[in-house]
Amino acid sequence: MENNKKIQLINPTELFNPSPYGFSHSISLESPSQICFISGQSGGVGENHLLVDDFKTQVQDALKNLKIVLQSHSMTFENVVKITLLIVDHNSEKLEIWAEEAKKVWSQSFLPTSTLIPVSQLALPEMLFEIDAIAVKN
Repeated sequence: MENNKKIQLINPTELFNPSPYGFSHSISLESPSQICFISGQSGGVGENHLLVDDFKTQVQDALKNLKIVLQSHSMTFENVVKITLLIVDHNSEKLEIWAEEAKKVWSQSFLPTSTLIPVSQLALPEMLFEIDAIAVKN
C-alpha cells in the first residue's frame, strides 16, 4: 500500500501487539470525516491479555480495550456507528449481560447499529466474547 497519511494503522501500546497474528487493532481513514475500523477486541487487558473464564468479565474487559482503541483516535463510544458481537455458545443470559454492559457505555439516545453472531469458538479456546467496531468523527 502506498504511504497515505489519510490511512493510518494505530495499535495502542496498552494492548497486545497484534502484528505477529497478521492484523492491526485499528485503521483510521480521513476523507473528509475520520473513519476508524477497529479489529475484534476480546477479554483480557494489556500485552499479556490473560482471560478470566467468566463471560461478564470478558465483556467488561473487551469494552475497556475498545475504549483504549477509541481514545487512541481521539474518539469515544459516541463515535461508534457499527458493532459486531461474537458470542461463544450464545444464549439469552449472555444477551442480558451484554445489554447491561452496553448500557454503561452507550447512551440510549445514540446506539450503534449492531450484528450479533453466535459462534462455537473464537481465535483462542478460552475466548467467550469479541467485539469489533466502526467509528466516525466529523
